[in-house]
Amino acid sequence: MRLFHLSDLHIGLKLLNRDMREDQEYILDQITKFAAEKRPDVIMIAGDIYDRAVPSAEAVEVFDHFVESLWGILPEASIMMISGNHDSASRVDCFRSVLARERLYMIGQPPRREGEFMEKIVQQDAYGKVNFYLLPFVRPSMVREIVGTREDGSLFSYHETVKKLIEREKIDERERNVFVSHQFYVPEGAKAEDVERMDTEICTVGNIDAVGAELLAGFDYAALGHIHKSMKAGSERIRYCGTPIAVSVSEAGQEKGILMVDLAEKGVADITRLPLKPLREVRVIRGNLSEVLELGCRDYVTVILTDQADLDIIDMRERIRLAFPNLLEIRRETRKRADYESEIHGQALLEPFELCCLFLKDMEEKDKAVMRDVINAVKGAL
Repeated sequence: MRLFHLSDLHIGLKLLNRDMREDQEYILDQITKFAAEKRPDVIMIAGDIYDRAVPSAEAVEVFDHFVESLWGILPEASIMMISGNHDSASRVDCFRSVLARERLYMIGQPPRREGEFMEKIVQQDAYGKVNFYLLPFVRPSMVREIVGTREDGSLFSYHETVKKLIEREKIDERERNVFVSHQFYVPEGAKAEDVERMDTEICTVGNIDAVGAELLAGFDYAALGHIHKSMKAGSERIRYCGTPIAVSVSEAGQEKGILMVDLAEKGVADITRLPLKPLREVRVIRGNLSEVLELGCRDYVTVILTDQADLDIIDMRERIRLAFPNLLEIRRETRKRADYESEIHGQALLEPFELCCLFLKDMEEKDKAVMRDVINAVKGAL
């Protein structure tokens, strides 16, 4: 059975107020072409379909076109998706049972009441059954009715909550099982603070949302969403595929893609990364003004100017914008604190007259004479 694993589409995103619709449509079209070429049996979207809980009409239109294209190319395939922390669970859940009849599984809510369980979808291939367990983004407070609380009435941790939800499922490990989830899973033996996070990822104070990836060891494959960089969460078969397109400047330079998973008999999974090429890269260009202007391009660019002297150029910003039509921002590189303090300390040793000349700059001799008289008069009055 062939699976496509993608996540964190963040449709409707604006990158520093730049509308990314054209770029996102370009990437989604690439995914559709891969689907036409590779013919997956199941397409899994592991959360954060949209960038906002209440997506714009334009964002919904983009996603609708994407799903319609996949369904048209692969009418016999199943499309499975869950809500992420950026999505509205209730909106994703809308028409859940109706859409399931067309093999489109949009799962917004986790099990919340006694008698409810994770959405389980059973598929068949030449090797037998494959069980898909779909768990949308979950907070302990959302499922307290079924997982309970500690003796003192406090909520279980995120790790304990996910552990209890998995244990409720009575999963038969003799069969092939796939888990789709949108949480912050930390590789066994690693610390949450050591996992590289991107600017747009919502991080909790003290990483209280961390869940140990060892909980997923019994699955034949775990398709994860939430982390924007492609990475393994411990083993080869517990994976984050990352965003299909850079959604923050901190993702500049990252190679993006989706994962193709070929499941054979129990315990055999071949994983291939399918690279995606963006319409425009997200880049950070650093250098002095003249160096930066020589590197003009149409990518999304953050410019970091390293000029130490003041740039008294009235049209500097306009010149940079002409070189980079899709400019995101201009930053000035800050000097190291030690260098700054050293300069301040050095200036503190200067005489008042010298400090005033340094601050005012380019004074004529007659002005300097007036300044010296003023300083001398102040000194005499002390």
